[in-house]
Amino acid sequence: MGKLKDRYIRFDWAIKRLLRDKANFAVLEGLLTVLFEDKTQIVEILESEGNQLAETDKFNRVDIKAKNSKGEIILVEVQNTREVYYLERILYGVAKTITEHISLGESYGNIKKVYSISIVYFDLGKGNDYLYHGQNRFIGVHTSDELQISTKQENAILPKYPREIFPEYYIIRVNEFDKVAKTPLEEWVNYLKTGEIEPDTKVPGLSEAREKLKYYSMAPAERYAYDEHLNAIMIQNDVLSTAKLEGLTEGRSKGLAEGRAEGRAEGLAEGRAEGLAEGRAEGILSTARNLKAMGLSIEDISRATGLSKEDIVKL
Repeated sequence: MGKLKDRYIRFDWAIKRLLRDKANFAVLEGLLTVLFEDKTQIVEILESEGNQLAETDKFNRVDIKAKNSKGEIILVEVQNTREVYYLERILYGVAKTITEHISLGESYGNIKKVYSISIVYFDLGKGNDYLYHGQNRFIGVHTSDELQISTKQENAILPKYPREIFPEYYIIRVNEFDKVAKTPLEEWVNYLKTGEIEPDTKVPGLSEAREKLKYYSMAPAERYAYDEHLNAIMIQNDVLSTAKLEGLTEGRSKGLAEGRAEGRAEGLAEGRAEGLAEGRAEGILSTARNLKAMGLSIEDISRATGLSKEDIVKL
């Protein structure tokens, strides 16, 4: 059986316009539950400049805060446009969240672990996978063991790994996904990229998306705005691809020119070095011939020039 012919709204648009409604939270909660394999609930939409609904705000990020079953904080960010200092900014966002969730004078032991999830629709850098995960672990430089910290918990001193406290980062590179979706996570990433949902899906969040995110359920004005959004994304990607292609072409041309110039320079330098070496060798031979003509012994000429006795005899 093929995919349902109904058309669904792409996630990057839906999360900005439709999933901000509490009635639709189940869609995003499904993605987080699949990613963490843990029941996750959205706490709030973080009101930032990235959540504005202005027409000029086609590419800005969207921030959402959620919590898992342990009460740990999960930050979700959807980003459409390239940002040079992207990693620095998500680090800042995590640090800001940690400080906001501990009151002045409160024990550091109350700090909650934070997970940062970035769903990016642009070329973040080099890498072959569509999902990357990073966390803080302290490994012995010489022993390769992982550091354990003693920490007080419920009136007892217990060992704890720093990775249980320090933030973790997930980056989903949507455009890099090119597989046939077989797992729940792959079905989700396929939807993030294409807007396609399997007709018989049982994946958390996607079944809700099939009911709530149908393209033809939107009002005509909203549908027009959505089509303009997709068109703008396509134009942006075309501009970036063209710039990259032009950069590669220019880089190759410049590289060839620099390579030729460098080759000439290296040739000249090598020629000078060889010429100097040959000149010195010829000078030593000439000196040895003169000394031999003056009647000096082979041993004395060898000591004076550094030539072997065999070479001096051949002169």
